[in-house]
Amino acid sequence: MYSMFSSTIAAISTPHGKGGIAVIRVSGDEAISICEKFVFPVNNKPLSSLPANSAFPVNITYEDGVLLDTGIASVFRSPKSFTGEDTVEISCHGGIVVTKEVLTRALVCGAVMAGPGEFTRRAFSSGKISLSQAEAIGNIIDAKSSSSIILSNRNAQGQLSRYTDKIYNDTKEVLSEVYAETDFPDEGLSSMSKEEMKERIKSIQKELESLLSTYKTGKAIVEGIPTVICGKPNTGKSTLLNLLCREDRAIVTDKAGTTRDIITESVVCGDVTLNLSDTAGIRNTIDEIESEGVKRSLKQMENSDFLICVFETVSFDSDDELIIEKAREMQNKGSTVLIVLNKTDLNPNPDTSKFEDFKNIVEMSTKNDSHYGKICETINKLFLDEQLSDISHPVLTNARQKASAAKALESAKSALQALDESTIDVAGTELEGVMTSLGELDGRQVGIEIVDDIFSRFCVGK
Repeated sequence: MYSMFSSTIAAISTPHGKGGIAVIRVSGDEAISICEKFVFPVNNKPLSSLPANSAFPVNITYEDGVLLDTGIASVFRSPKSFTGEDTVEISCHGGIVVTKEVLTRALVCGAVMAGPGEFTRRAFSSGKISLSQAEAIGNIIDAKSSSSIILSNRNAQGQLSRYTDKIYNDTKEVLSEVYAETDFPDEGLSSMSKEEMKERIKSIQKELESLLSTYKTGKAIVEGIPTVICGKPNTGKSTLLNLLCREDRAIVTDKAGTTRDIITESVVCGDVTLNLSDTAGIRNTIDEIESEGVKRSLKQMENSDFLICVFETVSFDSDDELIIEKAREMQNKGSTVLIVLNKTDLNPNPDTSKFEDFKNIVEMSTKNDSHYGKICETINKLFLDEQLSDISHPVLTNARQKASAAKALESAKSALQALDESTIDVAGTELEGVMTSLGELDGRQVGIEIVDDIFSRFCVGK
């Protein structure tokens, strides 16, 4: 029977399909002994005699000894392996059938099928990597841009973990002084005055604020920003979508109301990833189908973090006023709004007086391919922090990390307030809250449900 962390697991770790090679990974206490039953080094030595961290040509056989394939086997011994367990990685020819046959041999010989992300989960559970490192590995696999790869690799190498470790340890030092003061007030065991404690907590607060400020950029690069292209019919919304996609993703005609439903696409614009939705043109209409499209457009705007509002520069009417009102409402709720004044080829000097409430405006022609760089540069300036070009600065990349850091910051602020109010025991409780939240961020004290959810997003074999 399968038991997480006690069974030896196996899976195909390369994409399914035809290719030059495929890799079958086997990990667990019995990985080497299981593989010895069907993987035989060509030097006639048993697999168990091969030195760790080495690779050797092997024959892979069926149960009756008939050759199944030839390949390379790499042996890694606990604890110096990715999972922290004994691991064998078998490289065979990358045919669909032969790969499945090699995996089947591993399962028949005693391994069980790995679950999604189980190899990485075992690495986390054995202390080889932190939770943020595990998330970064998943981000590398899912990366849509070179910027995402670079940023994810920084976290995979432990940059975020080291930063939060420092804050955690700084908090622990202050907390120990608080405990000394509250538990033994007359003994003078605390080496910090209350003012020194406050200064240390202020420093912790500043570090957490700095970390939280990175999320906007981290999300823009790694997860992508929920983005809606909106406007009245025939302003060039679909043309803008096609420009950003660098292909004809949406139908473009001179007839208003062509787009009746929401078209979605994920695109990389410079260093920023946009999860784009091109919506139906917003206007008052008696057409039942188009009216439903308008309702969906307005709902999609409500759920977006970034609105790209497209207006044509040659005309302006009540439908445009409706969109401006909605954009202003969303901007007040915290969404980022970019006003695109389109069709400058027809009107190179558009009137911008109606957009005084919006600071992000770009004038362009969506039909002009050379304007692609112009709008990408504008979008990058909205979401990327130039300070984060410093490769030593850690970056938050998902909402879970942000939520944990935000809770830690609130606890730090409460601890500082408690010291101001001379309730040092409350300050101790709040400092414990800082450490708990940081533990959730990097996996020291994270709940099993969160861990299950994170690794369920991984592919089988990773």
